[in-house]
Amino acid sequence: MPTDDDSARQTVPYPFTDEDVYLFRAGRHCRLYEKFGAHVRTVDGREGVSFAVWAPNAAAVSVVGDFNSWSGASHALIQSDDGAGIWYGFFPDIHAGCLYKYRIHSRHHGYTVDKADPFAFLSEVPPRTASVVYPLRHAWRDDTWMRGRGQSSALDAPMSIYELHLGSWRRVPEEGNRMLTYRELAAVLPDYARDMGFTHVEFMPIAEHPFYGSWGYQVTGYFAATARYGTPVDCQYLIDELHAHGIGVILDWVPSHFPADQHGLGFFDGTHLYEHEDPRMGFHPEWNSSIFNYGRHEVRSMLVSSAIFWLDRYHADALRVDGVASMLYRDYARAPGEWIPNAEGGRESWEAVHFLQQLNEAVYREFPDAQTIAEESTAWPMVSRPTSMGGLGFGLKWNMGWMHDTLDYFALDPVYRRFHHGQWTFSIWYAFHENFVLPLSHDEVVYGKGSLLSRMPGDRWQKFANLRLLFGYMYTHPGKKMLFMGGEFGQWREWNHEESLDWHLLAQPEHEGVQLCLRALNAMYRRESALWRRDFSQDGFEWVDVQDAEHSVISFYRKDLDGNLLLVVCNATPVPRFNYRVGVARPGVWREIMNTDAVDYGGSGHGNMGSTHTAPVGAHEQHQSLNLTLPPLGTIVLKAPDAGGL
Repeated sequence: MPTDDDSARQTVPYPFTDEDVYLFRAGRHCRLYEKFGAHVRTVDGREGVSFAVWAPNAAAVSVVGDFNSWSGASHALIQSDDGAGIWYGFFPDIHAGCLYKYRIHSRHHGYTVDKADPFAFLSEVPPRTASVVYPLRHAWRDDTWMRGRGQSSALDAPMSIYELHLGSWRRVPEEGNRMLTYRELAAVLPDYARDMGFTHVEFMPIAEHPFYGSWGYQVTGYFAATARYGTPVDCQYLIDELHAHGIGVILDWVPSHFPADQHGLGFFDGTHLYEHEDPRMGFHPEWNSSIFNYGRHEVRSMLVSSAIFWLDRYHADALRVDGVASMLYRDYARAPGEWIPNAEGGRESWEAVHFLQQLNEAVYREFPDAQTIAEESTAWPMVSRPTSMGGLGFGLKWNMGWMHDTLDYFALDPVYRRFHHGQWTFSIWYAFHENFVLPLSHDEVVYGKGSLLSRMPGDRWQKFANLRLLFGYMYTHPGKKMLFMGGEFGQWREWNHEESLDWHLLAQPEHEGVQLCLRALNAMYRRESALWRRDFSQDGFEWVDVQDAEHSVISFYRKDLDGNLLLVVCNATPVPRFNYRVGVARPGVWREIMNTDAVDYGGSGHGNMGSTHTAPVGAHEQHQSLNLTLPPLGTIVLKAPDAGGL
């Protein structure tokens, strides 16, 4: 005889409309988090929880949890009769805070497994793996930010990104090296980011992941903020506080692979539901993880919904999409014979291309004031060009070529740099082919590479000077800026996710000087529109002298549409250059608005006393020139007198 609970469950409306089912099965649904998962609802005057899960190859599915002693004998779900493979139900004896999983009995091989909810908003604190019924109900206070954020995320706006890992930015050594919570971070991070002058912070993946050492890149909960630092509402509060301080939030998002943990997505209903069955397509040899089947429509709907979820429910301002190159190529990290060519015999994964295009179309349709950023390390064409042109549709792309060439150049002893001058200047040849971000990310300070400071050559003074020179060069080079935490004050040690940054170093003048220099660079960058207004146009950049390899000096202009003109000169040797003449197009007084060798930053103080006047001496095909002092291992920026456009 049916129980009262069974009757209540039987009368719950099926949460999917015909349109929902059609879009889901067509790979075009982008808000599945409103349908799947656990949702506190009231049905026939009774409050309870509705559940829905996709398991088309299951013979039976039930909800097990702390409310029924993890027994599968009760709380069975109903299979939809529309062929979509959706199981659903409603239970008034379940409430917010209950732990649960789906017990799935497969039609195949007698396979039975307990799976976490792919659409759960919260999971237990790892290493525990149950899902938690959690109403996502934060009272947002960022209306002003959200109305105007399109200006801060525009391609012709300044973007200076501070990348951080929440678990190791700061810790509490007095409490056993405890990590800060979302709420504790909200009390200090927004003030710090604003004081340093960053426009955005970028969180390394905060979606739930079982292994802390993966840094978040092995995701099991695509709709759940990790419980390591608190509740989802706590995480939303942190983002709210950042917005209140005028700081945008970029979330690192990982649609390229997922771990094989039993409670996760792998072999979900006794079949390879989310991943390819053939390991030559479905297993990632480099990361020992599973690869999504981008050709399956329902999988695309889930992934696109995850992206939209973080923009919708967490008010993220941008998504940095991890591992794009690994998605685009079927032979990525594979030896010959370990991959399957596409229908044309090539290495391109057209299914992944279609997914990425669909993803970006959905994001910019639903949130036209947001951005997507691709971590794409190859020469795949038009990554940041519209899908209507055949591009992938991203707003921005990491410039990995600039990063590798620049760090390799700066690692050289200055005496050898003149033989590698082209490595320093080569990036401008392709700087405007994509909308680039210049990334000095976490990947550059791990796996034995050392910190940025430790990789600089020379004695102690030269190492710090080289680092300031590097930052000066980055902030004046076309492209948006990104720096991983610790770089802003010259961390000596390589990043360790188990420990806090070495904030005590700021008691030393050299480290404080790097921080002051970085703060000043951010202030100059945000103030001077010539550094970002025409970031992705050749018209915003012009070489003055690209050929002075003998002295390891480069000079160039940055300019905007309003006639603002900046001259940048970088000296990559530890020798000050006196009476260095640079031809300029405008006569008058040029103000020195930045000098990375300033005494306040730990430098030697060589410079141009705040300004210098042109003389009628020809140089660099100009009739006027400046007689400059170039500081050792320094970047100087001079602003032209007001005049018409160049």
